[in-house]
Amino acid sequence: MSALPAETAVIEIREPGAPDVLHLARRPMPKPGAGEVLIKVEAAGVNRPDVAQRQGNYPPPPGASDIPGLEIAGTVIAFGLGVDRLKVGDKVCALVTGHGYAEYCAAPEVQCLPAPQGLSMIEAAALPETFFTVWTNLFERGRFKRGESVLIHGGTSGIGTTALQLAREFGAKDIFATAGSDDKCRACEKLGATRAIDYKREDFVKVVKDATNKRGVDVILDMVCGSYVPRNISALAVDGRCVTIALLGGNLAEVNFGVVMMKRLTLTGSTLRARPVEQKGAIATALKREVWPLLDAGKVKPVIYKTFPLKDAAAAHALMETSAHIGKIVLTV
Repeated sequence: MSALPAETAVIEIREPGAPDVLHLARRPMPKPGAGEVLIKVEAAGVNRPDVAQRQGNYPPPPGASDIPGLEIAGTVIAFGLGVDRLKVGDKVCALVTGHGYAEYCAAPEVQCLPAPQGLSMIEAAALPETFFTVWTNLFERGRFKRGESVLIHGGTSGIGTTALQLAREFGAKDIFATAGSDDKCRACEKLGATRAIDYKREDFVKVVKDATNKRGVDVILDMVCGSYVPRNISALAVDGRCVTIALLGGNLAEVNFGVVMMKRLTLTGSTLRARPVEQKGAIATALKREVWPLLDAGKVKPVIYKTFPLKDAAAAHALMETSAHIGKIVLTV
């Protein structure tokens, strides 16, 4: 540790507000605790929760850094007590509870995964938040099985582009995705959607019902909530599951539980950031076993829309707020 600088560049949130409240600052060099590694960050993913935190709507959980950034990729340069799998020099990507927008970041060893073969560190940085989220929600909470049908809302988001590819590789029968333009719909279909739905001019419930002979889909991955909840219920098949992972359309909805009971539906959801290290470590173990071979083989790949240098984090957030992107926005360090 003695050879490391005393301070590191980070992006701070000066106060809740618009993208320009993000600014470059200096903070003391983080030190890895027990079970943690210190990573020299090469790239950090930008995600909707970062935007919500900047706006003052998503405070970090107790004990987490106030520096935004939930996923990084880089090189292990030091480690704390009890680290037994990783070593100095290893190239990794990691899920973190914050402090990703920085030159150096500490991460629990169990939340680190090897940078997949053939991917750049920019691509590796685009993996953790989205792949952890999709795995735990679509496959664990949503109980998706080969041969089932799925509807992915926000198909061109980082989550959406990941979910489409994994649903494809794990044998979904029909894959529907919603998106906001013809170009975005075509992008969804290139990633594996059997039918992309332009939500601005089509009713996703009608499209799904027509395409499935009125049966509906088995699993919905929803990041809208609000007015989508009763429509999701209509679009689900008997014994269907809807997993809510974000609240872009608001967090309240009126639900007809008579329909939920008659169709034996499961309405569930989760957040990831506040979950304990052990749970995140279990997700990482499942990803390494089930998904990392697909990444290593080039069958699945993150979609990178644009990169920005760390100091331009405000511009990256401004772009994310336009929703013009297809795939991931990444900061380079």
